[in-house]
Amino acid sequence: MGKKAAMGVDRARQVLAQEAARIIVEQGIRDYRVAKTKAAERLGMRERGALPGNNEIEQALGAHLQLFGRESHLDLLRVLRRAALSAMQLLDAFAPRLVGPVLNGTAAANSAIDLHVFADNLEAVALTLDRHRVPYRLFETRLKSRRNRPESYSGLRFMHEDAAVEATVFPLVGVRQAPISPIDGKPMQRANERKVRKLLDEETIG
Repeated sequence: MGKKAAMGVDRARQVLAQEAARIIVEQGIRDYRVAKTKAAERLGMRERGALPGNNEIEQALGAHLQLFGRESHLDLLRVLRRAALSAMQLLDAFAPRLVGPVLNGTAAANSAIDLHVFADNLEAVALTLDRHRVPYRLFETRLKSRRNRPESYSGLRFMHEDAAVEATVFPLVGVRQAPISPIDGKPMQRANERKVRKLLDEETIG
């Protein structure tokens, strides 16, 4: 491939990543693969080589949120992180960790607060929500371990301070090793209550 052709492919990937980011924000799609497939169809770009990686979409998403409503986005992050901290306090017995868009700063208005909690069984977490009279629904998700093996996990989805929360339940030993991020193939970043509180304090100072 010549230099000019390579530049064309790079540009195509960039445009597609930007369109995928816009779709994620506007339609609330959380699956990057679905978003870039929709973007490719919308732009008529079906060549596999032009499809951006998840990390490219993540970067485009961050840029989109900065460009279109920086202040309102920062306000949204504060609201979601405060709600996340409150939800973590509710589930304090299960060593909650914040992960995903609310932690890394790419959350949109329709983003859920993603928590990892650790318990002997899902029923223990459900009982805590029952005691606080918090309605919930069960869900299943698949995540990859460090050995790159997909595994199924159960979770509870509920509303807290007007925000959607998805708490995925891991075994107690799961606190030692985060699953693999579909964005960059590295262990997911996790934040405990202290780190989330620090994020909020830094935002207040800023």
